[in-house]
Amino acid sequence: MGASILTARNLSKVVPSAEGELTILHQLSLELNKGDSLAIVGASGSGKSTLLGLLAGLDLPSSGEVTLAGQALSTLDEDQRARIRAEHVGFVFQSFQLLDSLNALENVMLPLELDGRKDARERATQLLQRVGLGKRLTHSPRQLSGGEQQRVAIARAFAAEPDVLFADEPTGNLDSHTGERICDLLFELNKERGTTLVLVTHDERLAHRCRRLIRLEAGLLVAPLEP
Repeated sequence: MGASILTARNLSKVVPSAEGELTILHQLSLELNKGDSLAIVGASGSGKSTLLGLLAGLDLPSSGEVTLAGQALSTLDEDQRARIRAEHVGFVFQSFQLLDSLNALENVMLPLELDGRKDARERATQLLQRVGLGKRLTHSPRQLSGGEQQRVAIARAFAAEPDVLFADEPTGNLDSHTGERICDLLFELNKERGTTLVLVTHDERLAHRCRRLIRLEAGLLVAPLEP
């Protein structure tokens, strides 16, 4: 493990509701090093996805601070936070979020082209081969199964070699066998590339494959479970 890549200090999120203020997260702290893997588990409504959004800089906390790749996110404007995400972060969502108008290769090439990479096609091809889709490069998302679409999404997330990969229920729409293959792939790439994984999941088997696990209950951190 390397130096700290992601830190949360006394993180809270409070939002207005019909009954008054609603606390979604309360005074949560954690620290992750490069190459770490963390599972965030808890019942629906426990604050898991809210925490993921705060850690990724997609939302700002009501109080507390997130430091990502050495940058305190609350000190940055939205454009600066977007730049930090582009440089350091990858995302995998339950809904895949592939562009239907692009084929598998083009979906993976897109972030590389936006980054001005001259080797976008070569790198995207290598990644799709790595995830077992070397023969599906020209297929559109609608021509791919759910598991294949998720593998394209993983290849796209790793394309820019992120320091941190955030995954929100990455196996939620997949059958158990396909989900297990997706998990294997995430941890292989985590190991090979030293990418820090932060996973929100209901899948306890996936959660316990992570080096660290935290459980949320009604926005509170239940004692972290270390291996």
